[in-house]
Amino acid sequence: MVETSHPGNIGAVARAMKNMCMSELYLVTPKIFPSADATSRASGADDILASAVLCDTLQDAIADCQLVIGASARSRTITVPEESPRICAQRLAVEAQDNKIAILFGRENSGLKNHELDLCQTLLTIPSNTAYSSLNIAAAVQVVCYELLVASSEQVAKPELRDVPLASSAQMESFYEHLYQALDEIGFINPDKSTSIMRRLRRVYHRAALDTKELDILRGILKKSTAILHKKYD
Repeated sequence: MVETSHPGNIGAVARAMKNMCMSELYLVTPKIFPSADATSRASGADDILASAVLCDTLQDAIADCQLVIGASARSRTITVPEESPRICAQRLAVEAQDNKIAILFGRENSGLKNHELDLCQTLLTIPSNTAYSSLNIAAAVQVVCYELLVASSEQVAKPELRDVPLASSAQMESFYEHLYQALDEIGFINPDKSTSIMRRLRRVYHRAALDTKELDILRGILKKSTAILHKKYD
């Protein structure tokens, strides 16, 4: 949960999670926490509140996750793969056997910002009344956790065995910084358009689902390319 403004919503989310056998709650700079309001709304899910992890940044919260899904009700200008909670849960029931997964929920009034969705491989969108699509955050979490519980209780296929693990969010963010630096050095990046270009490049690499060895190869290419460029102009 990112920058939750009302502590009661944190408690309500903890209750929804415990109802559906979920236990790991990460809070990114909540306005107020701990709080008596959170405890009251948790209605017995105090253990989830007590074990909640407070994080200073979203990047810290998801650093060791291989898959990051952002919950969003708003359409975006750059196309991002979207899934319903049911389809997403069925996929994650398989992926969770091999990877650490994060599902992000944003602010009560505005959701996740674009630069936060840049960290996500896919978006999760709950079908709702088009004339009144705003869901309370605890209700949204309840829907998603319910689908995860149902999917996890069904017999799921074993994931394809990987010789090398998928790159973590922290590793991918380090790669994007390296990529931006390399593109800047060769004069490809236009400062006025760099955000759009980097956002689209993120989508490309998110779709590729790079493992750590593939990421090392790409970073080696970037390092070698910029070294040649520096040597040429030295």
